[in-house]
Amino acid sequence: MEHLKLYKLSSELSISRDLRMSTTLSAELIQHMREWRHDIHQYPELAYQEQRTSEKVAQQLKQLGLAVYTGLGGTGVVGILQGKRTGSRHIALRADMDALPVAEANTFDYKSRHEGKMHACGHDGHTAILLGAATALAIHPDFAGTVYFIFQPAEEGQAGARSMMEDGLFTRFPIQEIYGLHNWPGLGVGKIAIHSAAVMAGTDSFDITFTGNGGHAAMPDTTHDPILMASHLVTAIQSIVARNTRPVDSGVVSVTHFQAGTGAYNVIPEQVQLRGTMRSLNNKQRHLLRQRLQQLVEHIPQAFGGSATLKLSPGYPPTINHAAQAESCRLVANALVGETNVQWNPEPSMGAEDFAYFLQEKPGAYFWLGNGELSKGGCHGHPLHSAYYDFNDDLLGLGAQFWVNLVKHLCL
Repeated sequence: MEHLKLYKLSSELSISRDLRMSTTLSAELIQHMREWRHDIHQYPELAYQEQRTSEKVAQQLKQLGLAVYTGLGGTGVVGILQGKRTGSRHIALRADMDALPVAEANTFDYKSRHEGKMHACGHDGHTAILLGAATALAIHPDFAGTVYFIFQPAEEGQAGARSMMEDGLFTRFPIQEIYGLHNWPGLGVGKIAIHSAAVMAGTDSFDITFTGNGGHAAMPDTTHDPILMASHLVTAIQSIVARNTRPVDSGVVSVTHFQAGTGAYNVIPEQVQLRGTMRSLNNKQRHLLRQRLQQLVEHIPQAFGGSATLKLSPGYPPTINHAAQAESCRLVANALVGETNVQWNPEPSMGAEDFAYFLQEKPGAYFWLGNGELSKGGCHGHPLHSAYYDFNDDLLGLGAQFWVNLVKHLCL
């Protein structure tokens, strides 16, 4: 262990002796995590293009002495660390690595150097946190069992979690439980939010094409107006949640695109295109939203002499924690930040997360780490996916310490 070194993205740096002797993260390691995070932030890579990021991650894990596997799901990386004590527990910790196609508006020194690409969701911070935890645990592996550090590509709408599973993540590695985190703007720094069941919504996208008989706008009686059909459907869609789901259940159906005509004032078009999204927190609700939308699409255009086709594109399933694993996270969080700083079962988010695929296959839990209260000023006061967003470096040590403590809690 005396020869163990940290990779500093640009050079090698020896670990201080105090970190070798303790599970607690040192200021030196936290500073390295900050440097890793800033480096990753400068070179954002989109889904399945995370070549530089995954190479840096793999190199760091190898220098720690971990067994490292690359190329899972395209650019995914898995590092494996055995505890120094005998144990049969096999747990996985996951970080996502991809960026977004957003032009960064920040002006700090480590802003994106890749035009039109940006870490606007904090995945740079998630990656640095998991690297920090892997480093601390590799230096002081006083636990019983095996930890799998999963660095996942393509979370942002491209289902990198599913790709890793299709590439053998759970067949090649005997993972028993899996855990993930996400930084959360609007939740104060030092606070952690954990759900015992639903965390985030499942998503479906829809495309609807209405077909009628176009004609002169001054002679609407000679047409079957698809704009009228589509307008009635937009109104009727609002009834799906309001009149078909229980008031205590959450659901969203939103039309986000309405395209009709060529811009002429006196022409009723032949076709209209609608697009939108549906969100739900359980599979029963998801099925209901799909079913009711299909029924409305079939019948409303017929009432106006036209027709419509619906194309449903399934997105991520609902992210639903397993109760026992969520409780383990709650106990670790209470001990780390104090019970008053832990939100237990707050309102779920109607956003989506492909960690849901992992939780469909393995017990586990996903929690939120507060990135800071939203405000008018500063890059930490903006929402996820904003061109001004930035991960809060104050979370790095807390996030890595949580992972270390969770491993010690689970792998006794």
